[in-house]
Amino acid sequence: MLRGAKLQSRLPSPDFRAIVYLRAVPKKAYQQGFFRIGRVEKTQLMFWWSPRYRAHPRDAAMNRDIPTRGGIVMKRWLLVGVLALVGLAWAQQRGGSITIAIQTEPAAWDPTQVAGADISRVVYDNVLQGLVKRNPKGEIVPSLATRWTVSNSGLTYTFTLRQGVKFHDGSDFTAQDVLAKFNRARNPDTRASGHLRPDLYRDIASITSPNPSTVVFSLRQPNNDFLFILSRPESLIGPSQRPLAEQRVQPIGTGPFRFAGWERGVAVRLERNPNYYVQGLPYLDRVNFRFLGDGDAQLAGLRAGDLDVIAYALLPENALVLSRDPNFKVFSGSATAEAVAGFNNSRPPFNDVRVRRAITLATNKDELIQGAMLGYGTKIGSMRSPGEACYVDLSNFNAYNPDEARRLLAEAGFTNQNPLRFTFNLAAEFPYERRIGEAMVAQLNKLGPLQVTIQVTDFNTWLQRVFRQADYAMTIIGHVEANDIGNYANANYYWRYNNPRFQQLFTQYLRAPNQTKACEALAAAQRLLAEDAAGVWTMSLPALGAYRVRIQNWPDGFLTPAISVAEVWVRQ
Repeated sequence: MLRGAKLQSRLPSPDFRAIVYLRAVPKKAYQQGFFRIGRVEKTQLMFWWSPRYRAHPRDAAMNRDIPTRGGIVMKRWLLVGVLALVGLAWAQQRGGSITIAIQTEPAAWDPTQVAGADISRVVYDNVLQGLVKRNPKGEIVPSLATRWTVSNSGLTYTFTLRQGVKFHDGSDFTAQDVLAKFNRARNPDTRASGHLRPDLYRDIASITSPNPSTVVFSLRQPNNDFLFILSRPESLIGPSQRPLAEQRVQPIGTGPFRFAGWERGVAVRLERNPNYYVQGLPYLDRVNFRFLGDGDAQLAGLRAGDLDVIAYALLPENALVLSRDPNFKVFSGSATAEAVAGFNNSRPPFNDVRVRRAITLATNKDELIQGAMLGYGTKIGSMRSPGEACYVDLSNFNAYNPDEARRLLAEAGFTNQNPLRFTFNLAAEFPYERRIGEAMVAQLNKLGPLQVTIQVTDFNTWLQRVFRQADYAMTIIGHVEANDIGNYANANYYWRYNNPRFQQLFTQYLRAPNQTKACEALAAAQRLLAEDAAGVWTMSLPALGAYRVRIQNWPDGFLTPAISVAEVWVRQ
C-alpha cells in the first residue's frame, strides 16, 4: 500500500496551490500502476503513480471512488471539489535544465533593434515582455498590462499596468518605461531611436500616464491591428534608462528568465528569474539555446542526449526516424510561417507582371511539398496561412502551367535562345527554405527560357544585402510572423512592392468599422497580390519538431513568436 502520496497542482491563479493527501491506495492498484479518481464534470482523468509518487494524466474514463485497504472509501466530493478548482492535477517538478536547438545565431538579442525570428524565439516572453502577448494558440492576452479598454471611437486604448514588477536588474517597471519605449518606437528617425519599424506606430498621436498604474494611447485614426502591433516582438519593453548598446547584446526584461550569457558561436543561456511576478514559475532553472542549423547534427545531438528539444525546422526525414523511437516525441502543427519566394519588384524584369506570373506558373507547388518536404506543408496562393483570420484559399490560383509560363516569357522577350538569367539567393541556415528554393530553381531551369543560378550566403549576409539593401533579384525565406501581409503595403520593404491599390485595401482593413468589413478588405488584398504575382507563396511551413519524452508540458500551439518555456518542466 502506498501511503502519504502527495499530489500538488498549479491552479489558474498563481497565488493558490492545492494539496491533496491520498492516505491510502490499494496494493493491487499500486502494482497495476494506476487508480481511478472520479469524473470531474466532462473532464476525465487518470493518474499513474510511480514509486517516486509522480502523477501523470492518462486518457481513460474514471468514475469510481478510491477504496482503501481497510475498505474505507475516500469521498468523491473531496476530490471533485479540489479538481473542479484545479482542472488538471499535475505534479510539476522544479529544477533542472534543458537544451534547445535553434537554427541561427543572431547578431543581437533585442528585437526592437534587430530583425530575426530566432531573436524572438529566445527572448519573447521568456526574457522580454510587452503590455500584451500572444500565447501559443495565437490569442492576445495580458502581460505587463493586466487589462485594457478601447473607446467606442477606437481612438483611445487605456491599459492598467501590472504592479510590483521588477526588471532583472532590480529596477521597478513603471509607466515611464512604457512611455519611453513607445515614444522611441514611433520616432521616424531610426538612426536616432535605434528602433525598427516606426511605420507600425505612426498612428499613435500621444502616449500619456494619468497615474502610475495607467497608460493611455491616443490614435490619430482607428487601427484594427493596434493590439496585434503591441503583441509584436518590436513592442517588447526594457528599462528606459538602459543604454541601447548594452540592451542589444544582453537584454534586461521582466520575464520568467534572465539573459545569463552568450557564448558566441555556441549558445545563449537563460536562468530562472527568482523574482518573477507569477508565483511558482518558471519550473526550470536554466534553458540553453544552442545554435545548430544542420539537421543531421540536430538528430545526432538529440539521440546522444546533448539536446533535449529540436524546437522547429526538424527535417521531415528525421521526423520519420524519431517517430519510431519511443524515447522521443515528434510534434507537428499549423503555424503562420509562409515560405515566400520573393521578387525584387522594382528591378527589371521583375517589375513586369508577365515575368512574375510566368515564374509562378512554372513552379509546381505540389511537387515541392511532396518532394522537398515529404508532404509536410500546406499549399497557399497568397500571403496568408490557413490558421489566420480572414484567410482566402487561393492555393490553386496561378496553378502550375509551364506552357502558359513560356508564352508569357516569350511575350516579355525571353525565349530559349534569349533566356532570362538571374541569381536566386538562399540563406544557408534555413533547411526548409534552402531545399524548397533548390527544388524550385530546378523546376525553373527545366522550363527553357529561364537560366537561374543559386547563391548561398550566411543569414547575417542575407540580412545585410537582401533584407536591408534589396540587392537581389529573387530569394526565398520563411516569414514566420502572423498577419505579415501588411509588409506588401510598405514600398520600402525588401520586396520593393509598390501598388497603391493594395495600400488602399490594407488601409481599408485597418480602418474598417467591424470584422466583416475588415475581412472583406483583407480578402480583396490577398486576391490582388495573387493576381499581381507579387511573390511565389510556395507553402505554409509546418511547425515540426521533436523532444525527449522526459520533457513535459511542451507548448501545444505554434502561433506565437516565442519558444515559450516558462511552464515546461523535466521529469526526473
